[in-house]
Amino acid sequence: MQWYLSYDGKQVGPLDEVQAREYCRQNLNGLAWREGFSEWVPIVRIAELSGSEGGVMPPPLVRHSISSRKADEVDYKIYGSEMQFVEVELDPGESVIAEAGAMMYKESYISMDTIFGDGSKNTGGGFINKLMGAGKRLLTGESLFMTVFTHQGKDKAKVAFAAPYPGNIVPVNLLDIGGSIICQKDSFLCAAKGVSVSIFFQRKIMTGLFGGEGFIMQKLEGDGMAFLHAGGTIVERKLKTGEVLHADTGCIVCFEPSVDFDIQQAGNIKTALFGGEGMFFATLRGPGKVWLQSMPFSRLAGRMLNAAPQRGGSRGEGSVLGAGVIGGSLLGGIFGDDDGD
Repeated sequence: MQWYLSYDGKQVGPLDEVQAREYCRQNLNGLAWREGFSEWVPIVRIAELSGSEGGVMPPPLVRHSISSRKADEVDYKIYGSEMQFVEVELDPGESVIAEAGAMMYKESYISMDTIFGDGSKNTGGGFINKLMGAGKRLLTGESLFMTVFTHQGKDKAKVAFAAPYPGNIVPVNLLDIGGSIICQKDSFLCAAKGVSVSIFFQRKIMTGLFGGEGFIMQKLEGDGMAFLHAGGTIVERKLKTGEVLHADTGCIVCFEPSVDFDIQQAGNIKTALFGGEGMFFATLRGPGKVWLQSMPFSRLAGRMLNAAPQRGGSRGEGSVLGAGVIGGSLLGGIFGDDDGD
């Protein structure tokens, strides 16, 4: 396995693990990358290079002052259990971005505006830069446009965004996790103005083909709050360096860039074909946080489709006549078939 190191912008490599460990023994204040890493990772977080079993954890991130933040600093409250919504409280001049159609309600002092692009405050490059940002969103299956809600009055005002299907809302403070997170394409709900909603490409062919999310996922970057939505119950797992977690490919909501996301065949051929869990499952290798969902929307939609009358599902509930084949035939003979003949 080949390693690449970076010190003050100067890259060293490729190196084998012995050479990389020797470099890192002299200086741990750098970054490292190898195949499987989504981004460059601080050396102190990599056990193989830092020389400790669990890795040397860096000092906690220091929250920047409001003047140095790029994203607006918003307050929020999440309501509900199965069908949640998040209420965001804005100070005068603050804004929040959201996908089209996500708004539940807003106070009158909050204005709405449609923007072309990913919603970040970095508008350098003019129209071409905005066009590229919008094109990236189109690749993930989202709209070219986003909606910005800005508080233009006095005191505080609130705007709420609702989840599109049963599940839970996951609040993520990007400032506390290194400034970025990778998530499934349809999980983004809303975020503070200044958070960039871009794309993440899977470099591994097999992971892109069978990883459940294809080659393109969403990547949120910035130093503000972002809100993701996922189906069912959400569980957060913090993986240690080298710790591996196996998961259904559809159950992955998001993960930190330091987590290595790959796929693995689900047992032998018999298990893969008849085990009911698909041909592959995801392998997540730490360090970093992973968020999982118990009910992916694709699984829910599949069950609903199979239960539809057009697919041979139940046509009625509450009695043998309503639910069974006998009842359907009997009522069909009395009142005619579904086509009205």
